[in-house]
Amino acid sequence: MSIGQVVALLTEEFPAMTVSKLRYLEDQELVTPHRSPSGYRKYSRADVERLRYALTAQRDAFLPLRVIRDQLDDLDAGRGPQDPVHARVVAREGQAVAPPAGNRLTAEQLCDVTGATLTELDDLAGAGVIAPDARGRYLGAAVQVVIPAVALGRLGVDPRHLRTVRQAAEREAGMVQAVVAPLRVGRAGVDLERAHARQREMGELYVQLHAELLRRAISDA
Repeated sequence: MSIGQVVALLTEEFPAMTVSKLRYLEDQELVTPHRSPSGYRKYSRADVERLRYALTAQRDAFLPLRVIRDQLDDLDAGRGPQDPVHARVVAREGQAVAPPAGNRLTAEQLCDVTGATLTELDDLAGAGVIAPDARGRYLGAAVQVVIPAVALGRLGVDPRHLRTVRQAAEREAGMVQAVVAPLRVGRAGVDLERAHARQREMGELYVQLHAELLRRAISDA
């Protein structure tokens, strides 16, 4: 299959899948497509299953690509993948969880599902990366912020330095709001749905652009 066919095949299950993301996963050595004599990528069914495995692990278990690549290497070698020793998304009862974005979690529950310590949560809250409510609880959406933030912290990034990431995200969200504001004027159901769809689309494009610019800057450095 061509790269476009693979993206089309996976998009229904993974809506954020794009050509650029597929190329990035290839750069991370999660999949190695065959190259035709003219240089075009050609993917097999096995390649698609590897991609599906990686995307599912990202989405459902919040695993970093390094861990997923190790798991794929284990499978290639005939070994069962080892459970990661950090950021394990499990509840106290041992059941896998992915709390809805609007749910409220105590600090202890958030630690359970992210592998963070209470000290790490306090540091992130102090830096404004996450924000507890008046009762000290966190939105379920904080899970997907805490996991990469904690991983960066353990690699040497001070939580205070993540303020700039949050501030950049807030500025970009403001620009998105400014663009879609005219669609909200009528307040009609169709207009609001169109505005929401435009927001989601622009948000995904900002994520892709930021990721590509960051990769390029790191490569240039």
